[in-house]
Amino acid sequence: MLVAAAVCPCPPLLVPEVAAGAAPELDAARDACADAVGLLAASRPDLLVVVGPAEQARRGPYPQGAPGSFASFGVDLAVRLGAPASEGQAGEERELPPSLAVGAWLLERAGWRDAPVEGLGVGEPLEAGRCAEAGRGLGARAGRVALLVMGDGSACRTLKAPGYLDERAAAFDASVAGALGGADTRALLELDAELAYELKAAGRAPWQVLAGAAEGADLAGRLLYEDAPYGVGYFVSVWS
Repeated sequence: MLVAAAVCPCPPLLVPEVAAGAAPELDAARDACADAVGLLAASRPDLLVVVGPAEQARRGPYPQGAPGSFASFGVDLAVRLGAPASEGQAGEERELPPSLAVGAWLLERAGWRDAPVEGLGVGEPLEAGRCAEAGRGLGARAGRVALLVMGDGSACRTLKAPGYLDERAAAFDASVAGALGGADTRALLELDAELAYELKAAGRAPWQVLAGAAEGADLAGRLLYEDAPYGVGYFVSVWS
């Protein structure tokens, strides 16, 4: 069953090498993410699954050791999801989507050695019921399962945001912050998928996978970070 979860934003800018001169702007978010990953380690999981949004070609499960890269962002930096794969597997693995690569970077930064790690890339169109079903499946994978859930809120908080300013964005992000901070699975499952799509909120489906995994787990939530740098809603929360 699910014993702990951490929710983190997934912009490649979280990686200082990608952010370059803008790196200090997300220092508070990085610190909160480090604290959240530390809580996952303290939960003594048998399995950690990193869940994040993915484009169609990169949806689905990823094994431990799956490779990721930030080369498409102009940075020669490679990561792996947990311990490296064996030589026989290395040539067969798909590359991680950016969200899971950021998650892998967070784990490498924390020196994660506490449990096997796998990944799941989730498609934006996946409806809430199927997200919850996927989450329940993850929760049943081991006696003690932890999730690292990667996802961003609306990308429409300011005029300079990637999606321009949308007056609905602040209220949407406030509802997400409340649900993540309160470990409110029902509120997460009731997020409007169409509105989330219009606001370019990449975290909607991964958060609903978390909601499914947490059903019956009686976890308490705590919001560690909430801000909208660059006009995008970023949240860090822990459930335990």
